[in-house]
Amino acid sequence: MKRIGLIASLLIGISQFLLAQKLTVRYDQTIPQAVYAAHQIEKAASGLSGKKGSAAYEVVLSINPKQTVKEAFTIRRAGSRLMVEGSDANGLMYGSLALVEDLRNGVSLAQIAPRQEQPALPFRAIKFNLPWDPYREGYAMTLHQETCRDLRFWELFLDMMAENRFNALTLWNLHPFPYMIRPRNFPEACPFNDNELADWQTFYRGLFRMAKERGIDTYLVNWNIFVSPEFAKAHHVGVENPDERIHFGAADTSAIIKRYTRESVQQVLEEYPDLTGLGFTHGEAMGGMTPQQRQDWFSETILEGIRLANRKTKLIHRVPLEANTRVGGSTSVDTELLTRKAMEALDFLDGPIWAEIKFNWSHGHSSPRLIKVHGGKLNDTYFTPEPTKYKIAWMVRNEDFFCLRWGVPDFIRKHLATNSQSYVGGYFVGSEGYIPAKDYFTKREPGEAEHYAFERQWLFYKLWGRLLYNPNTPDTVFSREFVRRFGPSASSLLEASALVGKTPLHLASLYDFTWDFSLYSEAFMSINRRVMEYISIDRQIAQSPADTMYVSVASYVKSMGAKTAIAAGKITPPELAQMLEQDSRKALKLTESIRVGENTAFRQEVADIQAWANLGLYFAEKLRGGVALETYRQAGGEANKQQAIDHLEKALGYWDEVVRVTRPIYADMPLAAYSYPADGKRVLVDTKRYFHWEKLRPDVARDVEIARKATAGSTK
Repeated sequence: MKRIGLIASLLIGISQFLLAQKLTVRYDQTIPQAVYAAHQIEKAASGLSGKKGSAAYEVVLSINPKQTVKEAFTIRRAGSRLMVEGSDANGLMYGSLALVEDLRNGVSLAQIAPRQEQPALPFRAIKFNLPWDPYREGYAMTLHQETCRDLRFWELFLDMMAENRFNALTLWNLHPFPYMIRPRNFPEACPFNDNELADWQTFYRGLFRMAKERGIDTYLVNWNIFVSPEFAKAHHVGVENPDERIHFGAADTSAIIKRYTRESVQQVLEEYPDLTGLGFTHGEAMGGMTPQQRQDWFSETILEGIRLANRKTKLIHRVPLEANTRVGGSTSVDTELLTRKAMEALDFLDGPIWAEIKFNWSHGHSSPRLIKVHGGKLNDTYFTPEPTKYKIAWMVRNEDFFCLRWGVPDFIRKHLATNSQSYVGGYFVGSEGYIPAKDYFTKREPGEAEHYAFERQWLFYKLWGRLLYNPNTPDTVFSREFVRRFGPSASSLLEASALVGKTPLHLASLYDFTWDFSLYSEAFMSINRRVMEYISIDRQIAQSPADTMYVSVASYVKSMGAKTAIAAGKITPPELAQMLEQDSRKALKLTESIRVGENTAFRQEVADIQAWANLGLYFAEKLRGGVALETYRQAGGEANKQQAIDHLEKALGYWDEVVRVTRPIYADMPLAAYSYPADGKRVLVDTKRYFHWEKLRPDVARDVEIARKATAGSTK
């Protein structure tokens, strides 16, 4: 059927549905996104038949070829006709979902306002680690396997992505190919019988199809020179025992591995036409290789497989991790130049390469200023001169809050305003140590339906997705969603969330970090001597800040003692404590009169804000106690010591309030960080170390004892 884009000719090849003879929706059945959008309108409008202003309305969905910006939309009206025009299929869908949002919020068809929007960034992706053959190990990963094999879960997750204007789903695990194909020349690489493989293939094809219907690109991102254990055993290459895989171990560049990888890439792309693209990185299982050898390996395997496939493919090229590429005397600049030239030379790909760079390493929810990348330093090699074949895509990792709900719209807006230069194509958001699938946090009440983890964090995804699409999206869009979900009494929750959500941002700006487990903000924990543990008062005092706009406790006390001025604009511990207290108390004030009734989800939303607020108050008192304790150690004075004790006792009281608020709601939680092999052995299920704030209370109380036992003139 030939599709005609102009509205005047739209009735050719158009399908429609009628809702109680009140609303007609006209759309082109050959456009998957139009079919999806029309069905969403149908669901949202199904209760309009008795409402004033709903009679005899017509909604026309079309593509306007005169709109040149991809994924843009316009909503216009002419009498009782609403016209939703997209510059393309995705724009049509987003315009329709804007209409759906109004209908859900109780706006009548007669009141739908004309508008137009277009995306600020073309690449808006979610990073999703798959629980099979995962990068991080442990029960916190594997408990999601059943949920992540369920296409019903993915249908709801993809609905959420489309509603929030995300347009790319990136799926990550060590070696995806054996779950998708039986390699023609290496059938021994696939561990499944025919029926088992058919089930896996049905799953992947269903996932890719649903994503395509919602205008979402799909990418497989693997960790390089890994092969299946079955392949390794059959050919005595790689690592035959999967429990002995070392991510940064010596590379095995055997010719048979190269051929297997190249052919697997080609076969996957040809057998899964709805899969959009692939991704790779310089790093894992490539120990001992020079940057040139790594680039050559990719050229001969993954890139050659893409070139040989009988279709165009998109590519995510993770830039080399500087700390892992200094081999053979090369410098980070040498590696960056090599990588840049390699990307600029590729001419057989679909569209620009998305060159992924970790923003502030594993803790993107810290400062909106680019402080560091994975490996530490980033030069301007990738930006100057401006590239032609690739765009930078920032990876904003969240390893800082898995349980408590979070949402600070102005942080995201500032992030985008600061980091959306012309060479930037978009963002990824997601985690390494957390999979947003099975809700293993919440204690379910008798008869309560099970929910998915991402549904708890609806505000997180809505803020990131909608603001990536349009940073000027007003706060009213998000506050109205609170009201739609929980009623008028929830109208203040966005403001309260924005206040208390600053607490983890402040901690991650004050407390320097590097890789995933170097900080876990909602628990005030970090790795210490290869063990994840509570950040003691001594560690808090000594730790240097990640963001140089913040002043550490130790530096502040030293400056005060030496009577040296602190640079203007710096945030000192007392100033930070005041900010934390002010924001936290205001948020508590906003929630104190709310009555949640029998609405369990509403009660949990309010409880999370109260938990964050008390963590903010705890943090404020801990900072004050740290200043007093370090002052006593440096200058003496029993009054300083008593102040330290008093502040840390208050901090303990606020921690107890966090426990009181969270214990009825949350179970003890597995953490990927607790499966970290601190003793060199791999721990797949650690049933002894589950996280809850209550379990850390003895450590928080120990801060008070540290102050009680402190002596003047000592460093600790």
